Amino acid sequence: MIKNLVIVESPAKAKTIEKYLGSDFKVMSSYGHIRDLKKKSFSIDVNNNFAPLYEIPSDKVQLVSELKKAATQAETVWLASDEDREGEAIAWHLFEVLELDAAKTRRIVFHEITKSAILYAIENPREINLNLVDAQQARRVLDRIVGFELSPVLWKKIKPALSAGRVQSVAVRLIVERENEIKNFVPEQYVRLTAEFLAGDKSLHTEFSHRLPDMKVAEEFLKVSADSKFKVGEIAVKPLKKSPAPPFTTSTLQQEAARKLGFTVSQTMMIAQRLYEAGHITYMRTDSVNLSSLAINTISKEITENIGEQYLKVRHYHTSSKGAQEAHEAIRPTYVDRATIEGTSQEKRLYNLIRKRTIASQMADAIIEKTTIDIDCQPATATTLPVDGHFVASGEVIKFDGFLKVYMEGRDDEESDSEQSSLPNVVPAQILDLDGMKATQRYTSKPLRYNEATLVKKMEELGIGRPSTYAPTISTIQQREYVERGDRPGAKREIEVIALRKGKITHRKATETYDAEKGKLLPTDIGVVVNDFLTEYFPDILDYNFTAKIEQKFDDIAEGNLVWDNEIANFYKDFHPVVDNAMSMRLEHKVGERVLGVDPVSGKQVSVKIGRFGPLVQVGEGDKDEKPRFASLLKGQSVQTITLEDALKLFDFPRIIGEFEGDDVTIAIGKYGPYIKHAGAFTSIPKDIAPEEITIDQAVELINEKRVEAQKRVVRTFDEDPDVQILNGRYGIYIACKKNNYKIPKTVADPAALTLEECKEIIAAQDVAPKKVPRRVARKK
Repeated sequence: MIKNLVIVESPAKAKTIEKYLGSDFKVMSSYGHIRDLKKKSFSIDVNNNFAPLYEIPSDKVQLVSELKKAATQAETVWLASDEDREGEAIAWHLFEVLELDAAKTRRIVFHEITKSAILYAIENPREINLNLVDAQQARRVLDRIVGFELSPVLWKKIKPALSAGRVQSVAVRLIVERENEIKNFVPEQYVRLTAEFLAGDKSLHTEFSHRLPDMKVAEEFLKVSADSKFKVGEIAVKPLKKSPAPPFTTSTLQQEAARKLGFTVSQTMMIAQRLYEAGHITYMRTDSVNLSSLAINTISKEITENIGEQYLKVRHYHTSSKGAQEAHEAIRPTYVDRATIEGTSQEKRLYNLIRKRTIASQMADAIIEKTTIDIDCQPATATTLPVDGHFVASGEVIKFDGFLKVYMEGRDDEESDSEQSSLPNVVPAQILDLDGMKATQRYTSKPLRYNEATLVKKMEELGIGRPSTYAPTISTIQQREYVERGDRPGAKREIEVIALRKGKITHRKATETYDAEKGKLLPTDIGVVVNDFLTEYFPDILDYNFTAKIEQKFDDIAEGNLVWDNEIANFYKDFHPVVDNAMSMRLEHKVGERVLGVDPVSGKQVSVKIGRFGPLVQVGEGDKDEKPRFASLLKGQSVQTITLEDALKLFDFPRIIGEFEGDDVTIAIGKYGPYIKHAGAFTSIPKDIAPEEITIDQAVELINEKRVEAQKRVVRTFDEDPDVQILNGRYGIYIACKKNNYKIPKTVADPAALTLEECKEIIAAQDVAPKKVPRRVARKK
C-alpha cells in the first residue's frame, strides 16, 4: 500500500522532489501529457460545442496502466505538475484518465523545487483550476482548427505537406515583412565629419553636430577650417542615474542569453528547464517581474554581506504586461547565496546570468557624470561656414558603480558607443589646436533583420504568444523551413574620404563592407510564398491585432471571464466559410510562380515556382505533346531573384566528376535536391556544399559516411524472427516489423537489451487501437 503518490510531468523533476520527501511518498512521472488530440484526425466535435476528442498515445498506454495501478494503491494522490496552464491541463488529464477519487486527490503547485516550497505546497493544496484548463484547451482547439483547415488550402494551392498555424504564420509574416523593408530600402548618402583637437598633451575626439549633405559641402567646410580658430563653447556637466533592469521573465531571459551567451531561444529554455528541475532556479515560464518578500530578504543579505551596504536598494517590481498569468514570480536562483552550481558548462553560464541579474535588480543606481563640450569653428576671414553647427565631445565618468559592479544589460543595436570614458580639462573660450579633421562618405543603414532574441521581443510587444509559446513557435517555423537561421556576408563599396591635417587637404578612396549580419532569421522562398498567399486570402489570421486579441481572450478565459467554447464558436463561424471559399477559387497561375522568359534552344517558356519538393525551374508548360523539364534551385538561389541565365545553367546536370572503386561518380539534381550517384546507390549532398563545386574527394567522403551510418542503423536483429528488428533512426531507437514502425516506451531503460518476446509485447500493445477516453464536462456553462 502506498501512502502518498506524487505525480509530476518530468522524471528529472521527480528525482529532485524525491530527495525532499520521506519514505511515505512515492514520486512518479507522467512524461508530459498522457493524452492529447489525435495526431492524424481533426479530433474536434464541431456539433457538440467543439468538444475535443482525446486519445492516449500508443507509447503512453503502458505508462498510464502503471500510474493507474499506483493511484489505486495510494491513500492520497498529489498532482504536482507545473503551475501554468499547460501544467494545470496535465493535472486535469491525469485526474480524468486515472479516474481519481476527488476525495483523496490533491493539486499542489510550487514555482521552485526546494524542500520548503514543496512542504508548503503539501500543507496548502488546492483544487484543479478549471479556468486554466479551459484556457489551455481553447488554445489547443483553436490551433487545431486553424492548422487542420488552413493547411489543406496550402497543399492544394501551393504544395503538399505545408502547414499553417495561428501564431507561427504571424511570426513568419514579421520576418517576411522585414525582408521586404530591406529589399525596398534605398540608402541615402550623407557625410560624417569628425575632428581631433589638442588640449595640452591630451587628444579630444569630436563629431560635428549635423550630418553634411554631400562631399562637395564637406570639402568646402574643410577648406574654411584650414584657416579657422576653434574655441571651446558651452561645457555642460550633468549627473545621470542608471537603474538596474528587473529580474528575468521568460522573454527577457531568452533575449539576454542570446546577446551575452549566444544561445538560441529553444536552447535557453532547455537549459533553464534543467536548472529548474534540479532545484537551482524558479519556474522558467513566466511573464512576472515580481520577487517574493523572502527572496528580497535573502538577496538583500547577500548584497549587504558580500558587496556592501551602500550597494543595497530594495526594489519592488510590478508586471506591466496585460496578459501576465503564467506564474507569480520572476526567474531567480532558489538559493541566491550559491555563487556556483554543479552542472554542465552551459548550465553554469545561464545560472550565473540569472543570479547576477537577480542580485543587480536589488542594488543601488549607478551615478554617472556626463560631460558635453561644444567647440565652435571661427573662420579667420569674413567667410561663412557652408553649414551651421559645432563640434561636440562627450564623455562619461562613473562616480558610483552601483549595480554595474555586478551586471550590465545587453543591447540589441549593433552600434558601438562613441562616448569617451574621460575628457581632457578645458575651459570656456579656450582656443584649441586642430590636430586633424576628416569627412567620410556614409550611407544610411537598412533595417536590421530579426534574430531569435529580437523576434521574441517584437512578439511580446505586439502581444503575440505567451512565455510558453515563444520558443516552440520560433523552432517550428525553422523546422518547417519557412525561415532559416543564417548569415549575410555583406557587400563591399567604395567610399570617399577627405582629410585635413597641418593645413593640407587630401583625398583618398576606401573600401567598406556593409549590410553584413550574423545569426539572423531569413525567410525561405516557401516562407515568402506561403506568407503572401495567407496575407492576401486570410488577412484576419495574419493580422497582428487579431492574434493579440485572441491571446487576450485566452487570458480572460483563464480568469473565468469568458466561456471557452463560445469563443471558439464565434471564431469558427467567420473562419470556416473563408476556408471553403479559398479551396474553391481558381487561380490563373500557381501561387508563387514567376515567368523568367524563353529557353533559346527549345523556344519553351521558363518559369520558377514552388514544387512538391521545393523551389524549382520548369522549362515548358506541361502540354500533352511533351512533358516539361524540371531542375531544383541550388542553395543561395531564390524564386524571387533568380535570372533566366542562372535558371538554364541548372540543366547542365547530371555531370560525372570522377571515378571511385571503378564506378563513375555522378552529380545530379532531383526532386529532393542535389545528390551523388555511385554504383547504384544515392547519397544526398548537404546544403552547405554547392553541387556545382563539389570535388571527387568530398563526394567519396560523403559516400563513405553514408555507409558507416547504414551499419550503425541496425541495433539488434533476431535469428528466430528476421522480420523483427531494433533500428536506430532519425528520432531515436525503434522497433521495425513487416514495414511497420513501433515506438519504444520511454520507461525502457536500454532498448538494445530488449528480447524478442518483449519486442512482440510492445508491438502487440501498439497494434491494439488505443482506448478512447471520453472528455468529462468540466462544468455546466
